Amino acid sequence: MEVLYFFVPLSLLVMGLLIYAAIWSIRNNQYEDMDSPAHRILMDDDDPRIPRPTPVGGAKKEASRSQESDEDKSA
Repeated sequence: MEVLYFFVPLSLLVMGLLIYAAIWSIRNNQYEDMDSPAHRILMDDDDPRIPRPTPVGGAKKEASRSQESDEDKSA
């Protein structure tokens, strides 16, 4: 029976930590989009019809690379 003096406060502490973790995850939008990761694995990344997001300034870098390759071909 004396072990209850140890396990009851310990279980209350663990319960408090779990409640804190649940509230933190809800406030930080961890459950905002539950469907996209499951559907993303099914998408074919090699399909040229799928638009690919370009990073900010990515289009400028891509254009400069194509100009460099054109210059290399002409030289």
